[in-house]
Amino acid sequence: MTSFIFDVLKDLQKSNYNFSELTFILPSKRAGLFLKHQLSKVNKTSIFAPDILSIEEFVEEVSHLKSANNTDLLFEFYATYQDLTEKPKQDTFESFTKWGQILLQDFNEIDRYLIPQEQIFEYLGAIQEINHWSSEKNQTEFIKKYLSFWNKLTTYYKHFTSALIDKKIGYQGLIYREAAKNIESYLKKIDDKTFIFLGFNALNTAEETIIQELLKNDVAKIYWDIDANFIDNTKHDAGYFIRSHSASWPHFKTQAFKWLTSHYSEHKNISVFGIPKNVGQAKYIGELLENLKATPKGLENTAVVLGDENLLVPVLNSLPTSIEALNITMGFPLKSIPLASLFEHLFRIHKTSSKNFYYKDIITVVSHPFIKPLFLNDTIDTANKLVEYINSNNLTYLKIEELTQIVPKQEKLLGLLFSQWDTSIETAISNCTNLIFNIKTHLDDDKSSNRLSLEYLYRFNTLFNEVLRLNTTYNYIKDIASLYSVYKELLSSETLDFLGEPLEGLQIMGMLESRVLDFETVIISSVNEGVLPAGKSNNSFIPFDVKLENNLPTYKEKDAVYTYHFYRLLQRAKKVYILYNTEADVLIGGEKSRFITQLELEGIHTINHSIVVPKVPIITQELKVITKTEALLAAVFSVAKKGFSPSSLTNYMRNPIDFYYQKILKIREYEDVEETVAANTLGTVVHNTLEDFYTPFINQVLTVELIKNLKSKIEERVSFHFKNEYKEGDISKGKNLIVFEIAKRYVLNFLNAEIEDVKAGNEIKILQIEANNDITLSIQELDFPVRITGKVDRVDAYNGTTRIIDYKTGSVQQNQVEVVDWDAITTDYKKYSKSFQILTYAYMMYTSNKISLPIEAGIISFKNLGSGFLKFAKKESSRGKKNTLITIDTIEAFEIELKRLILEICNPDIDFTEKEV
Repeated sequence: MTSFIFDVLKDLQKSNYNFSELTFILPSKRAGLFLKHQLSKVNKTSIFAPDILSIEEFVEEVSHLKSANNTDLLFEFYATYQDLTEKPKQDTFESFTKWGQILLQDFNEIDRYLIPQEQIFEYLGAIQEINHWSSEKNQTEFIKKYLSFWNKLTTYYKHFTSALIDKKIGYQGLIYREAAKNIESYLKKIDDKTFIFLGFNALNTAEETIIQELLKNDVAKIYWDIDANFIDNTKHDAGYFIRSHSASWPHFKTQAFKWLTSHYSEHKNISVFGIPKNVGQAKYIGELLENLKATPKGLENTAVVLGDENLLVPVLNSLPTSIEALNITMGFPLKSIPLASLFEHLFRIHKTSSKNFYYKDIITVVSHPFIKPLFLNDTIDTANKLVEYINSNNLTYLKIEELTQIVPKQEKLLGLLFSQWDTSIETAISNCTNLIFNIKTHLDDDKSSNRLSLEYLYRFNTLFNEVLRLNTTYNYIKDIASLYSVYKELLSSETLDFLGEPLEGLQIMGMLESRVLDFETVIISSVNEGVLPAGKSNNSFIPFDVKLENNLPTYKEKDAVYTYHFYRLLQRAKKVYILYNTEADVLIGGEKSRFITQLELEGIHTINHSIVVPKVPIITQELKVITKTEALLAAVFSVAKKGFSPSSLTNYMRNPIDFYYQKILKIREYEDVEETVAANTLGTVVHNTLEDFYTPFINQVLTVELIKNLKSKIEERVSFHFKNEYKEGDISKGKNLIVFEIAKRYVLNFLNAEIEDVKAGNEIKILQIEANNDITLSIQELDFPVRITGKVDRVDAYNGTTRIIDYKTGSVQQNQVEVVDWDAITTDYKKYSKSFQILTYAYMMYTSNKISLPIEAGIISFKNLGSGFLKFAKKESSRGKKNTLITIDTIEAFEIELKRLILEICNPDIDFTEKEV
């Protein structure tokens, strides 16, 4: 395969052109590198290299203006806006950037297409006046201000462009307009130069004017790269622009049109693959490259063209490890590196002026991989100390003073992160740069392994220096929100360049980088509507009909640009792999692209179309089994000797693995800040409040008066216990206030129920509150006594019958404290765990001679208080009679099941096996 560039050079050689005296103008800088490489193949002798320029560089040369970056242009435009707008009516810089950016794009389009400025701006102003009934007398201030803005567009434009020209800088459109204006004077100074334009397609009016002027003066040649199929078919968008140029340019009435080729009709292997999701495409590209590498030619002359450049990182992660030569034309976005997330967090924290910092924001920053090492102090990880303190004290919001009290040795670092950002913009920028130098000092200890991180720091330091320069020059950044806006604008255009061999091996590029280049094997990803082509997007103040009237490009022309690039990639290729996402997404592209349908309908090539189902490994969820080794068994026996609680035994019933983690390995759940009061905290507060209330009444009979007197203490005792349990957590607002009120209501409702009980003539005598129980149980099969411990919430005598009561703040129903089959009481957790727990309490109290049988045991559920005391009951069958008294028979039957459960836990032949919960 010969490339387009090679064919152009051969044609120039045949025409006896001296390459050293030529100036090549190309659509992109990258194409110039390939042109130099091809030049060495065409010309076998040593020569001086010709001038090779991108069209932007050439136009800058003609216009005598340098291109300014977008951020500088915004600042310059804001200076114009301030000069021409009364101070009370001025927008802040942050508000200005939202519409100023769009207006700059419109200025750019108007200038690139050489539209008379006054004409179009007056037209836009007239449209707005009609839209807002400008003839009406009673216009609001808002409408007056709005119409005034549109009527000032011409003034804004003239003032802005004059200021730029005075500084010898410009945006792309202005540079093109000035170049078109200067082309005749430029021609007088070129001294026999010959310009070779090659590979162009969609030219704006300024480019057309410049090139045609050079052609007219016979100092230029132009080579187009278009296939006859696209030109001959008047409906084919790939030839949309070049068809127009060939028909309308006077030059082609007397000179030959170069070139129409027929490469597209040559045999090609074109395969189309529908793949779910973007990551699926990335993985499949890796598979294709692995297969191609195994062919005789390998990856020579192969390109991966990413329709969606966000696919770069997934594709890089999917490349086969065997690829040796690789070149990536796109830079790695600076906004995607880990350091960017640190400054993103810091700006988000400080955007709103507040002295209190949310604990999650603090933890995110101090735990950031670039910050955490800075908190190491004599091998003590003060970042962990800070996080643990926040979690254990339930701190939701903290001031900088509180942070420095927790870790006083890190006062300076905490100051950079959280202090004085809002005092001045210079201080905020200084904090960022000082933070960068602090991180650099730490990384300098091991430069060899931190080279990439140090490069990140260098680039961010450069970026913040640029922000400082802009603010020093213009002084428009007045708050952190504006600073963040400028930072993001600069960050969005910054990239880290990859090192690679630009002319060898696999090439990974975006669609625009592929201009003028040819490859034998092409893989194109994300060929979906909304990506290729990009579809309709109207980020402009100029309405569609006004664009048509003034010959400005619309989505139709933009679609034609994408069509040309897509088909040009296919022209000389022999193997083409087209990938699209089968999962339509409104944000990142819809159904498969019309380009694929067009290829299939053309009938020129056989298209192999298939849907790829990703190879997803089947992951079987295997239940964990922990084998009881001698060491593990010894640990189990140790726990048994120290004591089982009723809750730990029910935990084993629920899932033996949880019991193993908590009781044997002593693994606790991670202690996190409890933003909203948790259910267990609510339960503890209610339990402790009732303990305070009833402890003074032990061995007393309750009276209505006694209970009524407790009501006045509810607020104080509930508040006290919330403070005790919830630490520094705030219960004064939001969900926590609701939970606080629920706790008070639970206690009040309980006291009211007690009052009604007493009023009904029932005698309630408090026997014990929070009764501690500790017994030893002898089991014949074990050579040591097993200890069981537990605390009973309340024991009372109700009309002479002893009751064991367990409080539950959750919802419990009567059927949850009833037993039909004794054998199931230790195996069916959902059905019998509540019964098992209260029977364990009864068993412990009876065994320790604290109560005499018969008794009742049950639960008072605060969410089901209307049902009163839910008594344990033994039923003969599911519909049989209930026996609510716990007798010696009940205790003996339960003891058998209790011992059986403990023996199972201690049995060396029964492993800890996970249950599906």
